[in-house]
Amino acid sequence: MEEKNRKPNRLISEKSPYLLQHAYNPVDWYPWCQEAFDKAKREDKPIFLSIGYSTCHWCHIMERESFEDQEVADILNENFISIKVDREERPDIDHIYMTVCQALTGHGGWPLTIIMTPDQKPFYAGTYFPKHGRMGMPGLIDILKAVAQAWRTNRQALIESGNKIVEALQDQFTLDSRENDLTKEDVHEAYRGLERSFDPVYGGFGPAPKFPIPHNLYFLMRYWKMTGEQKALGMVEKTLDAMYRGGIFDHIGYGFSRYSTDRKWLVPHFEKMLYDNALLAIAYLEAYLCTKKDVYAEVAKKIFTYVLRDMTSPEGGFYSAEDADSEGEEGKFYLWMPGEIKDVLGERKGQMFCDYYGITDEGNFEGRSIPNRIHTSAPVNQDEALIEPLRQRVFMRREQRVRPFKDDKILTSWNGLMIAAMAMGGRILQDQRYIQAAERAAEFVFHKLVDESGRLLARYRHGETAYPAYLDDYAYLIWGLIELYEATYKPVYLQYAIRENQQMIRLFWDSDRGGFFLYGSDGEHLIARPKEVYDGALPSGNSVAAMNLLRLARLTGDQGLEDMAIRQLKAFADVVKQYPAAHTYFMMAAMFALYPTREIVFAGSKENQDVMDMIKAFNSVFTPHTVSLLHSDDEEGRQLEQMVPYIREQKPVDGRATAYVCENFACKAPIVDKDELLKALN
Repeated sequence: MEEKNRKPNRLISEKSPYLLQHAYNPVDWYPWCQEAFDKAKREDKPIFLSIGYSTCHWCHIMERESFEDQEVADILNENFISIKVDREERPDIDHIYMTVCQALTGHGGWPLTIIMTPDQKPFYAGTYFPKHGRMGMPGLIDILKAVAQAWRTNRQALIESGNKIVEALQDQFTLDSRENDLTKEDVHEAYRGLERSFDPVYGGFGPAPKFPIPHNLYFLMRYWKMTGEQKALGMVEKTLDAMYRGGIFDHIGYGFSRYSTDRKWLVPHFEKMLYDNALLAIAYLEAYLCTKKDVYAEVAKKIFTYVLRDMTSPEGGFYSAEDADSEGEEGKFYLWMPGEIKDVLGERKGQMFCDYYGITDEGNFEGRSIPNRIHTSAPVNQDEALIEPLRQRVFMRREQRVRPFKDDKILTSWNGLMIAAMAMGGRILQDQRYIQAAERAAEFVFHKLVDESGRLLARYRHGETAYPAYLDDYAYLIWGLIELYEATYKPVYLQYAIRENQQMIRLFWDSDRGGFFLYGSDGEHLIARPKEVYDGALPSGNSVAAMNLLRLARLTGDQGLEDMAIRQLKAFADVVKQYPAAHTYFMMAAMFALYPTREIVFAGSKENQDVMDMIKAFNSVFTPHTVSLLHSDDEEGRQLEQMVPYIREQKPVDGRATAYVCENFACKAPIVDKDELLKALN
């Protein structure tokens, strides 16, 4: 049925691309709003809550099968009040009800399906359901009919069940007030946990489906650096090489997909997310510093090429995601037949290209081919100079295809991650373009994603900004600002980082038990106020906040931030000790507190070539436990002195570029030679 012949529901006035995808469903959807809960109470109906996001493959399937279906819509409209939520706009709602789903069913994912009382208390949870039951999986129609019947005849049992679930939920989100200490033994245990789940053949951790989880690799590189354990770096290289060879990397247009459905990283789930590409760019950049292998720098550059070309708004913010499906078919945009390649490149060059990327007549995915480099033992980038002009021609042909849907909303949190990645890219690869992109995105956030009172907001789309920012928005943005300061040495970014960090503490810190809540004290009050420390596909806001507190404490000399960071580490220690390998970003913060760290102040002017050479030397070394400042004798230097009083006396020695290095709370003699500095760093 054409949309123009249908009547839209209430979602038509929303800005979320995901909600707009459901605006012409016959289901009488509400967005999450008081009106819906009032109506449920008034009409005495349970609530059907469906949570997903715009580039989610199974969300599309459930929509086509059930939410576009009149029979399902009639049952929902008669017996339930139906609410749609975009998990990327409301991670607070998603987190609470996903925790319920995992507790009740043992698994989670999207679409998330919840049935609850008008008081938002859930009593039934699941993920995707087909319209009719099959292969032991219950059908949505059967579930809805059974729940509607139970609501009429046995309501008290459902309400009691909802109450019990909410109580259990609140217990789960309450940290034990006994504080504990993380030790170096916990760091070693995190390493051993990764070692146990490592796939020695194809890299990565655990069985298929395989997710990149870049912070596992960050942790391993730091572990290698601190302990000298070569195997830790070996696991990183194996994983980065295998992912880049695989079909999870888009060899024609660049960028990584969200995860691989198989062990070899060959068949991706074709959606591309901004956050994966940011976190992976950082992993490849750090691996380049650790190994000096150019291929890792090249992969980072390719990720940035993709993001700057396809995922950057004209105003400088970064878009969220690209769908797996185009023309209703998963992966169609990315797949090839040898004939199509030869049509573009001619017989001889076409065959060479097909051999290079494993494009065959029988194909490797539903009869067509995902370009990859898994099939060869040659270096992944061998003969790339020959292939590159051919790849560009194939890319231009692909540009004529129907593109997957792009979710063009701009999220503060994921922009923070890409700001961090671009700033690091500019600093490590000595490329101003990436720094400029990071600066533009930061300006975008501060112009468009802050309200009149200075409160950070979570989402921007088509001129509209909405939702008070969550913990992840603050934590990731502060991370990005710290990286941007160290890439540019412009004090304004350090100032922003300190200011946002103060606001984060004010709005999210739990002064009773430590740790940060997921949503602010000024946010909507839901059935629970969660705290998350698990580092899943993304590092948790609490883990990133712990690292930010430590880095800001060392950058500014603020002892109060140091004390808060230690309290943050203690607050979650009991949870993290149970399985340190599932908390690798949190363990990185613990390592920063447990192992020696350094503060470096460069004294001199950005105009002075010797100063810049010294900084360049510093940027060529992997120094994860070092923070750096630039103290110049000008307006910026005076601005910095206001925030960092301890640098006032750190001036150039005899007018020469000078580095003041303090290690493990003791300061060394000033260094005036860049080779001396490199020696001190190594």
